[in-house]
Amino acid sequence: MHFQTPLFKMRVVSLEDIRDVYIKSAQRGLPFLMSKFSFSSSKRTKSSFNDTEIPASDWSQVPAVRKRWNKLITGDESSGYESYFSTQFSFPDYGVKMLSIGSGVCSHELMLAQLNPDWDITCVDFSENLLAEASRQAGNYGLKNMHFLPEDIYSYEIPEETYDIVFFHQSLHHFKPMDQFVARMWNVLKPHGKLVINEYVGPDRMQYGKGQLAAINEGLSRLEPSYKAIYKTKLQKNRYYGSGLLRMRLSDPSECVDSERILPEIHRRFTVVEEKGYGGNLLMPLLKDIAHHFLLEDEKTSAQLEMLFRLEDDYLRKNPSDFVFGVYEKE
Repeated sequence: MHFQTPLFKMRVVSLEDIRDVYIKSAQRGLPFLMSKFSFSSSKRTKSSFNDTEIPASDWSQVPAVRKRWNKLITGDESSGYESYFSTQFSFPDYGVKMLSIGSGVCSHELMLAQLNPDWDITCVDFSENLLAEASRQAGNYGLKNMHFLPEDIYSYEIPEETYDIVFFHQSLHHFKPMDQFVARMWNVLKPHGKLVINEYVGPDRMQYGKGQLAAINEGLSRLEPSYKAIYKTKLQKNRYYGSGLLRMRLSDPSECVDSERILPEIHRRFTVVEEKGYGGNLLMPLLKDIAHHFLLEDEKTSAQLEMLFRLEDDYLRKNPSDFVFGVYEKE
């Protein structure tokens, strides 16, 4: 279990912040950077998610990383968690109602809708742009079992005991306070309904401790120089300093705002059906902005990734996973 990070141990500003400002301007342009100077926290948050195509280099793009996730979650590197939880857990025989919150462009919900044509899936997100793209994709696939609601979940009223599944894919860590939010999700689920998450549950505001930073930098030190050029820049990623609190709040005030309390609050209200960590403690921050070098699965690249995978496995033997797939039941 992660422990709440004391405020006095959080980094206010770091060298990572200075570098990241330059990187973001190179990758996403000056207008995106200027959007972070709004006094409105909601506008700063929306600016982080409103684009349907974001130029970036992220660990989720690496095929070998995705295979690793699948292996750790489903036991089969070729099988994603969407098909796994659709078939491995008990749901009503017909008329399953699923609510996805913070669904964005709905890539996972679209897959679930195809896998489960009898399910009725409602996607809620504050970004009209992303939901419009998701609706277009649903139309292309001929899906009739999806609904898209551009709403702020804090003000949107959800009837109690309405859904069989409440689903979060990398969105739950954007909400607060976690005790009240998880209690609300418990209320909207039917008896024996399932809460399904694929989530970051690590330190609030990604305030990694010294041991984690040291392990991340150990991985960077072992990478060959050709793999460390930062996407769309002339910089090399030779060291990772950790994000500062000020930049995290300016960039996206909702990012990892109460993430350390996700699992404790879920465990307090729900019965654990299944919970599997799949790491990310080292890989996610380490591969940030250099992941594009690892897209090809040639022998040299595979060897570099296997080295990083071993380092993360060693770290996880003594530390809880920052990312978790979980299925929980309302009793």
